[in-house]
Amino acid sequence: QVHLVESGGGLVPAGGSLTLSCAASRSSLSLNAMGWYRQAPGKQRELVAAITSGGVTDYADSVRDRFTISRDNAKNSVSLQMSSLRPEDTAVYYCAADTGEPWTLAVIRPWSAIWGQGTQVTVSS
Repeated sequence: QVHLVESGGGLVPAGGSLTLSCAASRSSLSLNAMGWYRQAPGKQRELVAAITSGGVTDYADSVRDRFTISRDNAKNSVSLQMSSLRPEDTAVYYCAADTGEPWTLAVIRPWSAIWGQGTQVTVSS
């Protein structure tokens, strides 16, 4: 079974930067899209950014131009560089990957998704 292990969360002041990292426990597994979701208290989980193995990306409008997602296919890892952070970015951030049949879109299909345990990001005002 493949696991996703996240790191990099923490407390940062508004306007600051933070980088989240996530790696799959098996680097040999072929993964489709990888990405990051977040869930704030009382809110639904939402997509932050996703990236295909070919480098095609998709971002939520709220983070576009502030966050950058990148990926290392050889290591089955994905990172999220976050800058100009705002208090409303406070949430638990989850790494996700699509392990289903080959798929070229920057979309993580719910029925073939695996998830990390989540890492807390808190932005103070």
